[in-house]
Amino acid sequence: MESMMHTVNPTVQDVTDTIIERSNTSRSHYLSQMREQAQLKPHRSQLSCTNLAHSFAASDEEEKIILKQGHNKANIGIVTAYNDMLSAHQPFQHYPELIKSTLLGLGHTAQVAGGVPAMCDGITQGQPGMELSLFSRDTIALSTAIALSHNVFDGTLCLGVCDKIVPGLLMAALRFGHLPTIFVPAGPMPSGISNSEKAITRQKFAEGKASHDELLESESKSYHSAGTCTFYGTANTNQMLMEVMGLHLPDSAFTPPDSGLRHAFIEQAAKRVSEITGMTNHYTPIADVISEKAIVNGMVALMATGGSTNLIIHLTAIARCAGIHITLDDFDQLSSVVPLIARVYPNGQADVNQFHHAGGTSRVIFELLESGLLHDDVTTVVGDSLSDYARRAKLVKQTLVYQPIEPNEQKDIIRPTKEPFDSVGGIKRLKGNLGDAIIKVSAVPKEHWVIKAPARVFHDQADFIKAFHDEQLTGDFIAVVRFQGPKANGMPELHKLMPLLGILQDRGQHVALVTDGRLSGASGKVPAALHVCPEAMQLGAISQIKEGDMVELNCHEGSLNITGCDLSTRPFAQQPSGHVQGIGRELFSVFRHSVGPTSQGAISIQWEEA
Repeated sequence: MESMMHTVNPTVQDVTDTIIERSNTSRSHYLSQMREQAQLKPHRSQLSCTNLAHSFAASDEEEKIILKQGHNKANIGIVTAYNDMLSAHQPFQHYPELIKSTLLGLGHTAQVAGGVPAMCDGITQGQPGMELSLFSRDTIALSTAIALSHNVFDGTLCLGVCDKIVPGLLMAALRFGHLPTIFVPAGPMPSGISNSEKAITRQKFAEGKASHDELLESESKSYHSAGTCTFYGTANTNQMLMEVMGLHLPDSAFTPPDSGLRHAFIEQAAKRVSEITGMTNHYTPIADVISEKAIVNGMVALMATGGSTNLIIHLTAIARCAGIHITLDDFDQLSSVVPLIARVYPNGQADVNQFHHAGGTSRVIFELLESGLLHDDVTTVVGDSLSDYARRAKLVKQTLVYQPIEPNEQKDIIRPTKEPFDSVGGIKRLKGNLGDAIIKVSAVPKEHWVIKAPARVFHDQADFIKAFHDEQLTGDFIAVVRFQGPKANGMPELHKLMPLLGILQDRGQHVALVTDGRLSGASGKVPAALHVCPEAMQLGAISQIKEGDMVELNCHEGSLNITGCDLSTRPFAQQPSGHVQGIGRELFSVFRHSVGPTSQGAISIQWEEA
């Protein structure tokens, strides 16, 4: 498709130039490493006979013939997050056999290189296992590296959807950056009850106005079949960004599982990865796809759609794996010029199926390219222009074809940049004497963008829940929930707090949350300053707050401060015991000890950079 060639917004260009300059040494070192790896080539012909025999011992005879030849026949490694407990990953069960048959028909082969763990934050919310969630990302990266370490593959297909799975897969894929890599999504489940109806039942249950059975029935009608959850949380934000950064096939993120179009996407992904290996004239390693411009495109799309706050952490870590260094300042500058052009629950009433029907990722890309907020001149898995992604896919006589974007008739879901829902992005940076934090403002009414109130200090969300049920949370206050950072306990999401804070806000109290923990894309109507850095475990100022201190959170000014006291004379609170044993948490002590700050991606695995 012909490039749209709009002039890039000056601020977007300035941020990109700053990132390129900041990353010059590390990026050059990374690309040099990847070029060296590409020269080694993972062709089977370089293996000893014993090595080679081991690599295809379980293959059928037709596959063995191809693998023995080695020359000009691609062998694609499949890394899958399939399991049949998690709805988002259950559809992957039969993907490998379809990929294999498609490639075999083209004279190539594919092998399942390995599986990676896939945990669901929806299952572990409020449970001890949630403290392993963030670290599962780096575990997935390590697992992917092991899968690809056999060095017998010419390309990779990554099958993953959810919160930490896609970032972990991508981090490892970038360390095998000489391999062409395509991410293959599974799509969302059909719409059940509305997300707003589900939220109302949760609040009623928290107030004792709905029974356990009523709540379970509501949740079961919301999460009811195979596919991704239908709200715009971390999983669906992942899918948005994989497309915007050129790692999906165009328009494939939100097509439903088990549809004819989804089947066509899987076949085309298999075919396409075989067309861009080092054996062809269209060699497209993932190291060339994930460039500084691609990372900025992901950041812009995150802001424009009010996506998950988790992606602030993950994009930073992903960029680091490609030798690119981004900062909270970069996000903040982009947020000042990138308008909010999509409303998808929790920052609107539409779910992702309705969003997709309204044009979805393709329309978002089209609108952002039109206004010069995205870089069009980027390498993707399908070509050399992001304009290839500003179009819709459909099946015509069982063939995948692309058509131009149609006029937008659903401006309650996606709008042009000249008619945005808000003039600034959905996520903002907060900075002050309490450190750095981020806040998702897209779902927070403007009347709650500023709050100054006394602190109520908690070291565990269970303590907050008890205080709520004991009716101790009266008047205006800012809940400070600390020792929830990665070094303290793995940085769990604190969603058990949100229905309760929502109830208090609905009663007329002015409330907010300040924490060194996470909330993710489900952050809702209550202002929540997240990822406070330095965290309490690292002697951050959040560990010096006392009960009753005045704290001010101002989304307009982007500030987060404690007022009326001298922090230089304050002692630091100590972490309570009992956060690191049980449900396997003791096995992850090495991650807690080595993890870096959230502002640098909360990475717990290390490698040498230039």
